[in-house]
Amino acid sequence: MFTPQALHEQLAHCVEAPVWWLGLSGGLDSMVLLEALTQLGKTCPLPPVVAIHVHHGLHPLADTWAEHCEQQCALRKVPLHIKRVQLEAGASIEAAARDARYEAFASLIGPEDVLLLAHHLDDQLETLLFRLVRGTGLRGLTGMPASRRLGSGQLYRPLLGWRRSELELWGGEQGLRWIEDPANADARFARTTLRHQVLPVLRQHWPMVDSSLLRLVRHVEEATSLLDERAEQDLDRVQVISQDPWLQPWPALELEGLLTLSAARQNNLLRYWLHQHDKRMPDHRQSEVVLSQLSAAEDSQPVVQIDDYQLSRSAGRLWLQPLGGVAAGVPEPLVEFGDTLLTGGNGVLCMQQAQSGICYRPGNWHIGYRQGGERLKLAGRPHRPLKQLFQEAGIPGWLRPAVPLLFCDGELVSVAGRWNAEAFSVGNAQPGWQIEWQPGAQSLLP
Repeated sequence: MFTPQALHEQLAHCVEAPVWWLGLSGGLDSMVLLEALTQLGKTCPLPPVVAIHVHHGLHPLADTWAEHCEQQCALRKVPLHIKRVQLEAGASIEAAARDARYEAFASLIGPEDVLLLAHHLDDQLETLLFRLVRGTGLRGLTGMPASRRLGSGQLYRPLLGWRRSELELWGGEQGLRWIEDPANADARFARTTLRHQVLPVLRQHWPMVDSSLLRLVRHVEEATSLLDERAEQDLDRVQVISQDPWLQPWPALELEGLLTLSAARQNNLLRYWLHQHDKRMPDHRQSEVVLSQLSAAEDSQPVVQIDDYQLSRSAGRLWLQPLGGVAAGVPEPLVEFGDTLLTGGNGVLCMQQAQSGICYRPGNWHIGYRQGGERLKLAGRPHRPLKQLFQEAGIPGWLRPAVPLLFCDGELVSVAGRWNAEAFSVGNAQPGWQIEWQPGAQSLLP
């Protein structure tokens, strides 16, 4: 039986959060959660509650639904954010709408805030069946997690222990008004078919199907825990902990150790590693492509794109990168010495006065990038090809086009501060400029 007091017990572990954000569609489930939180707030100390309504614009009544949420929040004196989103083109409207919602939620919640979503037990059962018929991996059969990280905060689903009928009974007793989304009765949507056609038939022939599915979840959770233990042991052997500031923004695995594992352990480790970085799991075909590329020729640099990220093989490692990789640099004049947000989106070139580094000379200074054939005369050493310097330092090929080169009157002065030309180097205790490239530091400058 659902009660606000029972809900409070579910939320006891997060009462210290700065803010509770509530995903409010205006339907039964989220309206029950809104009303229950409002009642609890009158008798218990709770964090501030702020509602979020995501306006997809998919239905002619979408504006009416937003107005309903405004009215209901105003009655309860709960602040409301209405977030309008544009859906990415794709094969599944459901998937695009879901992705847009979670992006909207993540953009609003702050550090250690909590987002409360009103998924209930029936939603969990539908999710399990949906993933079963799609041939999901083992982790997918654990269903929707009760909690997980989202953006800089935490997502919680406190209603997973209650059936929709229990929420409907309590909502009716409270005289709640909610929206009935026509999509919930539209057979074109997979979840609707499962809800109104598949599950009722299963329950008719196998009355214990609900408890059987939930028991399956517990078994899968146990099996997944064991696989995670093995993956964590394997990860300790092959995970790269780079001390190089140029490489730290991108997680990587050492190929040499990865290739010593069986195919099954490689696949298990890959999925565990991606899960640790909050990336959507590759499907079976994508996993096979990635694993087949691990033993590619040394001079090849294959890339596999998956969802919003990519996996690339280079310099003896498997790298996790954003989709499209690292932005190549765009040549630009150096207007003045100081921190420069690079035009190509490839980071920040930091310049600070110091008793080392390079000296300033009047001339035409600019920031350029590799064209091929660049050479640099280091202090006390002969000219060295830039390609050789990169190879010796283990800088992967995909990063090299993004490394800023500092020129004066066409002469190469510095390779992002790591290597400086002898002719422009200053001696100890002499005034100069210290150069540092921060490839992942776009947000450091206004």
